Amino acid sequence: MDDSDKRWPSSVYDQGEEPDPRFSLANERTFLAWVRTTLALLAAAAAMDALDLPMPDRLQRAVAVLLAVVALFTGVQAWLGWARTERAMRTGQPLPSNRASLPIAIAVSVVALALALASLLRV
Repeated sequence: MDDSDKRWPSSVYDQGEEPDPRFSLANERTFLAWVRTTLALLAAAAAMDALDLPMPDRLQRAVAVLLAVVALFTGVQAWLGWARTERAMRTGQPLPSNRASLPIAIAVSVVALALALASLLRV
């Protein structure tokens, strides 16, 4: 294979053997699901920043920032999770655990709690 045929990233594709295409395609679908989650979090952050909601401005801004940071973290997780899983499949290793699920769930729960409290405390 010449250099023009090399797949990127080499840190994934230069290891092990080619897995069953169905598994690689499933891994890609999981990556795209994480990307959709990232986009949804970014949209929520933009909405929190743009809308005039009946809540304190500081809280609204904090929720928007938290959502944007979680979106950034989720986007990075999407890529790293895809690469780790693809590398594990290529080398015959056990599939890695998802390290991001709990922190993302906690952050989204904090946002939900902040919105619920703001709604309850609204006069």
